[in-house]
Formats: sequence, C-alpha cells, structure tokens
Amino acid sequence: MVSASQVKELREKTGAGMMDCKKVLTEANGDMEKAIELLRERGIAKAAKKSDRIAAEGLVAAYVSEDGKVGAVVEVNAETDFVASNAEFKSFVEDVAKQVALNNPADVEALLAETSISDSSKTVQEVLTNKIATIGENMSIRRFERFESTGLVEKYIHGEGKIGVLVDIENGTPELAKDICMQIAAAKPEFLDRDSVPAERVQKEMEILKVQAMNEGKPAEIAEKMVQGRIGKFYGEICLVDQEFVKDSSMKVSDLLKSKGAKINRFARLEKGEGIEKKEENFAEEVAKQIKG
Repeated sequence: MVSASQVKELREKTGAGMMDCKKVLTEANGDMEKAIELLRERGIAKAAKKSDRIAAEGLVAAYVSEDGKVGAVVEVNAETDFVASNAEFKSFVEDVAKQVALNNPADVEALLAETSISDSSKTVQEVLTNKIATIGENMSIRRFERFESTGLVEKYIHGEGKIGVLVDIENGTPELAKDICMQIAAAKPEFLDRDSVPAERVQKEMEILKVQAMNEGKPAEIAEKMVQGRIGKFYGEICLVDQEFVKDSSMKVSDLLKSKGAKINRFARLEKGEGIEKKEENFAEEVAKQIKG
C-alpha cells in the first residue's frame, strides 16, 4: 500500500503529477529510487538530484595559501541557520579550513586530534567542544577537501557559506580559475570529464534513454541511434568540461580552457547540508517548547 506521504515525497523530488507518482510507486512496490527511474523512462521526470531535496545548517569555508599552491574547503554543520551568522562560529570554520590546508590531516578524526592553530593549548576537538558550550548548539566538522598543486589552487564561496568550491588548474590565471569556480558552483558538475564517469552510470543512463525512445514509439534500432545522440546531453549536464560556459553559452568549458592553454586537474564542490536528512520542525512549536522550559 502506497502512502500519501510517499506520493508527496516523490512529487517534490521529481515535479511529476500526483497520479503519475502514485502509479509508479505502486508498480515499484514503494521503492522510491525505482519509482523515479520509471518516471524518467516515461519522460515524466528528470533525474532527481539528492542535493536539491536535503538540508542542514552550518557553513562551508575555504582557504588558499598566499602563493596559490595549497588550498582547502571544509563543511562544519550546526543545528540551526542562526549560528551561521554568528561571528565566533564563522571564525572557527575559517580557522578549520586554514588548519586543513596547512597541516594536511588524513581525515576528520585526525584533524580533531591535532593541536588547534587558533589555540595551541587545545586540540581542535577541544576548541569545538568549547564552541558548542558557548554558542549553545551541537556542531560537527563533517568533511573537507585539500589540494596541493604545481599549478594554481583557487577558491570560491557562494551564498555566504552555502557552497564552497576548490579548483586545481594548470597554466591558468587567477581570473580564469575564479570563472571555473563559479561555473562549478552554478552548474553542479559531478565529474571532471567523460573518462571520470563510472561505466555503470553511463550504462544505466543509456538503458533509460533507450526505454524513453521506445516509449515514444521508435523501433529498437532507431532507439539505439537516438541514445547515441542523447547521451551527449547527459555528459553535458554532469561533466565539467562538457558543460556550456555560464558566462558565454556559445562555448563549452573545454573550449574556454583550450583557448587559454589551461587544464583542470581536479575540483571539489561542497554544498552545506548535502546528503544530510534534516528533521523538519515547526518553528513556532519549537519556540513554544523553549518558553515552557
């Protein structure tokens, strides 16, 4: 039995109609991912992006060394959006980003065990614990990325800490690197190029595209040819170098790089709350609870 809440969730994720959502959920026995796949095969919905349907609070911050050779981007989470505007919290997150860049910890656990660059008498974990006590919210250092380059590392923070981007580029100017950072922030590429996309991901997409074409009434051999044409659009959505350049849609990012003689080695894009399921609460009810003590 498919519940109304499942139908509502699928509708929010895909933008498909309520009856279509109910139908595919029934066919998929309530399997949300399978239902999304069925909608896509029938041309009713585009691929749902998990980052569009999740939320959490906190900040993303980045740091790049003065010589542009080392950089880091970090996400630190908190319970509410109020803490993101707290100067003490902001300073802590910026210090964490700088510490990651300078010390190159193996992972978050190793980072927490290090002596803090902001207070040599405490570990990063102890500084974090103190912030939790003084600010009054539970907080955690969730993840980070660090690049060290023979070329240039550039950073970009969007939306006052909502999205952080780090790029490692060869033979590029700071201006070009910043443009690429903004491209990544806006267009959300998942991979650098086609070679970076897992084979099973491509195969799955081709299967969906073939079913779509056949559902349009095309014979199998024609559907196969249509898949080859449409897969380019798929790459143009998820691969950075295949995307249209946001500042000039007449060229792809690969064309821009070629014209500058530059090459992107890697990139990282951290979006606040990406992949975290956030408990929804009624704000008025929450305030009432606090008043009642």
